[in-house]
Amino acid sequence: MEISSKENTHFFSNNTILPVDRCSFKSESSSSKEKQSCCGGIKIFLGALSFVYFAKALSGSYLKSTITQIERRFDIPSSLVGVIDGSFEIGNLLIIILVSYFGAKLHRPRIIGAGCLIMSAGTFLIAMPQFFMGRYRYERFPSTINSTVSISPCLQDKSQTPLSTLEKSQAKMNGGCEKEAGSSMWIYVLLGNLLRGIGETPIQPLGITYIDDYAVEENAALYIGCVQTVAIIGPIFGFLLGSLCAKLYVDIGFVDLDSVTISPKDVQWVGAWWLGYLIAGVISVLASIPFWFLPKHLPKPESRKDSSTSSEQSKFIIEENKDQGASCQQQAKLAEMAKDFLPSLKNLFGNPVYILYLCASIIQFNSLIGMVTYKPKYIEQQYGQTSSKTNFVIGLINIPAVAFGIFSGGLIMKKFKIGVLGAAKLSLGSSFFGYLLLLSLFAMGCENSDVAGLTVSYHGTKPMTDYEQALFSECNSGCSCSKNDWDPICGGNGVTYVSACLAGCQASNGSGKNTVFFNCSCVGTFESSQSSSAVAGPCQKGNECPKMFLYFLVISVITSYTLSVGGTPGYILLLRCIKPHLKSFALGIYTLAIRVLAGIPAPVYFGVAIDTTCLKWGSKRCGGRGACRLYDSSALRYVYLGLTLVLGTVSIFFSVAVLWVLRKSSSPQDETLSANGERGACGTKSRKDNFVHSDQLIQSTYWPEKETRL
Repeated sequence: MEISSKENTHFFSNNTILPVDRCSFKSESSSSKEKQSCCGGIKIFLGALSFVYFAKALSGSYLKSTITQIERRFDIPSSLVGVIDGSFEIGNLLIIILVSYFGAKLHRPRIIGAGCLIMSAGTFLIAMPQFFMGRYRYERFPSTINSTVSISPCLQDKSQTPLSTLEKSQAKMNGGCEKEAGSSMWIYVLLGNLLRGIGETPIQPLGITYIDDYAVEENAALYIGCVQTVAIIGPIFGFLLGSLCAKLYVDIGFVDLDSVTISPKDVQWVGAWWLGYLIAGVISVLASIPFWFLPKHLPKPESRKDSSTSSEQSKFIIEENKDQGASCQQQAKLAEMAKDFLPSLKNLFGNPVYILYLCASIIQFNSLIGMVTYKPKYIEQQYGQTSSKTNFVIGLINIPAVAFGIFSGGLIMKKFKIGVLGAAKLSLGSSFFGYLLLLSLFAMGCENSDVAGLTVSYHGTKPMTDYEQALFSECNSGCSCSKNDWDPICGGNGVTYVSACLAGCQASNGSGKNTVFFNCSCVGTFESSQSSSAVAGPCQKGNECPKMFLYFLVISVITSYTLSVGGTPGYILLLRCIKPHLKSFALGIYTLAIRVLAGIPAPVYFGVAIDTTCLKWGSKRCGGRGACRLYDSSALRYVYLGLTLVLGTVSIFFSVAVLWVLRKSSSPQDETLSANGERGACGTKSRKDNFVHSDQLIQSTYWPEKETRL
């Protein structure tokens, strides 16, 4: 009995131990599975968000690459194109507050997915006018459009006047002409871009906070850095797509390409601008799909379950099982937060470093946004390059330089353990040397092309003051010409004439791009002329222009890199110069100010300034001023670079003021600032502490639309 009793005791003791082992094994197993599930879920979200960032950066940069195409297709001035470009920021601002506040209460992944669908709908809407406007019509003399009947360009008999001229003379009497020409279709492009801005709104605030809530704390900065890196790749593909589409004729697939009599070098050429928007729209739709299958919540990482910091979503949601007292307490907290709003705003704007840096950023972003928006146009008009080559160069050279500059700025901060004062110096030095390099571009321009009646007289001397009257001369006085036409021909003397009629040409031979004009009276009277013939199309820019373009590219790339180096230090400076509990509020005000005071107005007033340099405006089929056909190269260079440089110089003065305030507030022994005083410039502990906190932020640096800043 004793033996059996001992055996039973041993048996039961073993049985009591085994369940405990299984339970602990089960607990470890479930913990491991939870960890794997958490890591797997956040990585899937990370991949999906990265693809969305790529999609929105691609469509945004593609819009920049099609600025000149849209201008020509819809016959609108640069100022109106600036309004279209700024509509994205308007759409973003319309719902940014609602999305940022209510989005945290709802299913964040699905809101991001819905935003992607709205963004794709806007992208598709931008392309829609192409399918309702009819075929693109450019100005060409009938003999160059594969006509078998030879018509004299110099129309001495009004019965021989081409239909295009008659159309323009009768346009004002035709009530339905404006609608038929589709001159107001640009509104759909504006609305589509507005819709793009609305759809893009939830991606950044909800996506980044979702990663921050559910990622392992030490990995959050790395994950956000990965997303931002992918966002920089998007514009490269956007501009390369713009380069590809610009090579294709606008009506490809709808017309016989052999009948097209203009080439990509012609100022009337319009590429297949709409095709890229369809591709970008499809990519946005694909990017939205994963978010519909992602959960509202992910398992919290073990390292963050006991953390005092709760997720953004949990801060807004009031659980149902809370009693009435807790609900009242929550309402009291909300009332206290609302009451604290104005004092917080006063505290923020009472911070001299913050307000000075905000002013410097607003002015600098005005400079950069205006410069980037019209950079393709400047290269095309100044150096005579095609839209395709321009977009290719920007996408393949400029944007990688920006990405490398951002990375270098973060690396310098980390390598040399730079504090707040050092960050201010680095940011200021980057801006100073960047704009100093920009100053050298004034010497790297091309002279105006010789265009009879616009840049030179018909006798080869300086032009008259009134350009419109100068188009007519004794050599073409016997011709019935219109001053509104733009159908340039290149004379044997190397001078471009606005049209064959204004060149006084009496006969033509051939068709399409191979048309040759003979007996051109104005070509023969030019002082250096040895023949009186001309060919279709404008003459090329001077021999020095290709060399100047090469110099421009080199300086432009170095400038892009230099200006980008200061981005990360400037952002760290912004974060370190405000009290910790005001960081989110300060960043919100900063982003709002940049969008309202730089993103919206800069493209508009830059466009207005560029329009003042136009020498020859096109005319719409139904009357009225169309897109500009010829710019004054020198005036364009001084206006475009001058406006950029003036704004940049003003921003540097504000940056110097920031540095002065920081120096005044810093102690001699340390480059970091004292935290004493209610209105202290920055609240930091030590140089080392500064660096430790900024180390993670270097990888996750973000400022509005940095991926398209060149």
